[in-house]
Amino acid sequence: MKSEALVIDADGHILEPPNLWEEYLEAKYRPQAVRIRVGPDGYEYLEVAGKRAKMTQQGQLGTLGGMGKQVDEARKHREQFVNAGKAEQLRYAKPKPEDTYLKGAAFGTMDMKERLQLLDKETLAKAVLYPTIGLLWECETMDPELSGAYCRAYNRWIADFCRDSGGRLVPIAHLSLGDPEEAARELERAAKDGCKGAFVAPFTISRRPHGDPAHDRIFAVAQDHGLPFAIHPTVEPPALGVHHRYENFGWAAWYFDLFAGQGVMHAFASLFQLGVFDRFPRLNVVVLEAGAGWVGYFFDRADAIFTGTPIAQTVRLKEKPSYYFKERCFISADPDERTIAAMMAHLGESRFFWASDYPHPDHPGNYLEELRGMVKPMTESGRRGILGENVARAYNLM
Repeated sequence: MKSEALVIDADGHILEPPNLWEEYLEAKYRPQAVRIRVGPDGYEYLEVAGKRAKMTQQGQLGTLGGMGKQVDEARKHREQFVNAGKAEQLRYAKPKPEDTYLKGAAFGTMDMKERLQLLDKETLAKAVLYPTIGLLWECETMDPELSGAYCRAYNRWIADFCRDSGGRLVPIAHLSLGDPEEAARELERAAKDGCKGAFVAPFTISRRPHGDPAHDRIFAVAQDHGLPFAIHPTVEPPALGVHHRYENFGWAAWYFDLFAGQGVMHAFASLFQLGVFDRFPRLNVVVLEAGAGWVGYFFDRADAIFTGTPIAQTVRLKEKPSYYFKERCFISADPDERTIAAMMAHLGESRFFWASDYPHPDHPGNYLEELRGMVKPMTESGRRGILGENVARAYNLM
């Protein structure tokens, strides 16, 4: 990477303070605030709507800021079992009760000034920020009113967190699609408060597809304010998820992480199926943390079905799907991907971002080293685009 290049992290994360929802929720909802509790076994757990969260594993809260930690120990643990020829299910080493959420918080995840120091150290101009607990709670409640309140509280907090950063930390609003009218109102409010875009989970508690006209008011507000509409992975409830076809396989963390982006792909595809891009010709859409190498196959297949089969009559689009991607969609690549130069040549240099996912433990910590390898085979314009110019243009950060 050349030092003069604009470098922007398109998907970094913060760790919300444990009392965020108690402080930022409207008084009516505070008794049901998202909280971190300690159980009788000494382990922390997440509480949502007054109940213990079911989808957050024991000890998981203390690992959420653990990018790059315990990698060598895990490798040794795996090798011991493989070399011994054992057939037992390999699992994460169980965290200790004292490995808490606050103790596990990485540098710059709870303090704005620390995050700016991290950007300086890594020579990054800006970071677009997404939540952590915000990716855990939405699968735990099917209550649209409460979900909307949780989103409003987070959005007010993240705007405050980023406010004095000189524009280097970029707040993105969290929306729940359970109540589309409320989500549209909140997006209007959040835009005025400084949020530069919005994201939604890959599932909807209403079970309506993301591209359903029921969500048109949200798309209209995003379009009118020039705010990209992003889809970001979250924990998904079993009844609405895409990873539950096998029994007794819940321990297979590698397998589930490998396919973590599939829900995002489904949500993204629904925008094409239901004609969102023609209904909203100025709406930009962002696909996050699902990798980017798959888009080559995705649009080859999507275009082939659209142009060469009778199935195309069900698609509410005037142009073939890849046309809209090349004009108004963006996708973030993981720094360890090695096919992105080819994807950029095929679908456009201006469509791709890179993202660190810092500080989440499901991505490696050497992302800057990996990023150098990813951009090495790209053209100069492609390098400058993916390093920062594309995300700056998408989010109006120039």
